[in-house]
Amino acid sequence: MRLLFCLTALAVATFAADLRLGIVGTDTSHATAFASVLNDPAHKDHIPGARIVAAYKGGSPDLKESSERVEKYAEELRTKYNVEIVPDIATLLTKVDAVLLESVDGRPHLAQFREIAKGGKPVFIDKPLASSLADARMIAKVAKENKVRWFSASSLRFSDGIPALRLEGLNGVIAWGPGPMESHQQLDLTWYGIHTVETLYTLMGQGCVEVTRTFAPDAEVVTGKWKDGRVGTIRLNRPYSGFGATAFSPKVIKSSEKDFYSGYKGLLKEIVLFFQGGKAPVDEAETMEMFAFMDAAQRSREAGGAPMALR
Repeated sequence: MRLLFCLTALAVATFAADLRLGIVGTDTSHATAFASVLNDPAHKDHIPGARIVAAYKGGSPDLKESSERVEKYAEELRTKYNVEIVPDIATLLTKVDAVLLESVDGRPHLAQFREIAKGGKPVFIDKPLASSLADARMIAKVAKENKVRWFSASSLRFSDGIPALRLEGLNGVIAWGPGPMESHQQLDLTWYGIHTVETLYTLMGQGCVEVTRTFAPDAEVVTGKWKDGRVGTIRLNRPYSGFGATAFSPKVIKSSEKDFYSGYKGLLKEIVLFFQGGKAPVDEAETMEMFAFMDAAQRSREAGGAPMALR
C-alpha cells in the first residue's frame, strides 16, 4: 500500500513538473498531432517534460484550409487531450510557460506573435514562419525588442534520412517534395514548398546569393547558387509527392532511400529541449536566408525565370 502511494505521488510530482504549453491556432493537424505525442504517455513516440494545457483557436475565415478545420481540431484538443480552449492570446499567456504558434496560415503570424511576445515566453513558430520576407524580418525584430527566445523549423529538418546525406566535401543537393499552391500567400513557396527549401538548407547551410526559377503547372525547379560555388536545387511536384534528396560530392552521389517524412518526434524533442532552456536548433540567420531564397524565387518567377539576387 505504501509503495503504491509513493508511486502515485511520484507520478503526480512528475506530471506537475511538466512545462505547460499553449497553442495559438487550432486550424492545423499539427495541433492534435503534437498533443498526441506530448500529452499521451502511451503514444509510441511520447516525449516527456511538457504538456499542452491551453489553446486559442485563431483561424483565417477567408482560407478554406483554416476555416473548415479550426473548430474540429479545437474540439479534439478539448475532449481527447484535456486542453482548455481560451478566448484570446492574453488569457493563454496567463496559463502557460511557452507557446506553440501553429496557425496554418502564415499571414496572421506577425500580428499573433506581437501579442505572444508581450508575455516574454519562449515560442516555437510552425511553418510557415510568415507569408513574406518583410513579415519574417519583423517577427525577428519584435522578438529582439521583447527579449523573446524563438525558433521556426519544418519537421523535415529532423528527418531520420538526413544524416546519411551529410557527405564529406558536399558540393550540391537536389531536394524534392510536394508543391501545392495557396493563392493568399505573398510568397507562394511558404505554403508547402517551405519543407523542401528547409531540407535543402539543412544539408547545404547558408550562403546562397542568387536564385533562378523554372515554373510549370505540374512541377517547378528552383536553383540557388552559393557564394562558394556550390549549387542547390529544389524540385516541387504537384499536386503532391513524397520528400527526398540527392547529395553530391566529388567522389560520392547518394540519394535518400525512403520518404524523408518520419513524423514529428524529432521536431518535438528539439522544441521541448529549447523550452527547457536549450539552444535553438536552427540559427535565426539561416531562417531569414530561407525566406530571402523564397523571395528571390518569387521575383524570378515573376520575371520569367531571370536570375535574382537574394535581398
